[in-house]
Amino acid sequence: MLIITVWVHISADLSWSVNTSALVKKAQQWLHFPRVLRKEQLNTQLLVTFYRSTIEGLLTYAVSVWHSSCTEEEKKLQRVANIAQKIIGCPLPSLSTIYNSRCLSRARNILKDTTHPGFHLFNLLPSGRRFRSIRARTNRLRDSFFPIAVTILNSNVH
Repeated sequence: MLIITVWVHISADLSWSVNTSALVKKAQQWLHFPRVLRKEQLNTQLLVTFYRSTIEGLLTYAVSVWHSSCTEEEKKLQRVANIAQKIIGCPLPSLSTIYNSRCLSRARNILKDTTHPGFHLFNLLPSGRRFRSIRARTNRLRDSFFPIAVTILNSNVH
């Protein structure tokens, strides 16, 4: 069984290979436009803006859901981003960097909203600076959003 939402393909076994293949295929189609625009000697900043609004948005749609549970597929998506980086000719943020920043902002938004269903999963330690790690027996739970968000929040404590 395969459920297809707008851009996310969810298979019955919760693997993300079908989703990744579809994203890579669509992103490679979109790489045609930066190539054409680069040949027309368009400003690099405009190429970056085009990439960030189209290709990066496509590659990172629902990234906080599927990113940590598929490392092999992430390499395929990062390969597309690296190709775009070569076409544009300037450094672009990696998908892991984008994932970390989005998880951090999403976790901070959850912490601000006490009515959020996941608010109770962020428990402060007695020091009041760091959050209690969520115990996970399986890799699937360990790689899900909340345990990783706690880890990212704890690594960004100043």
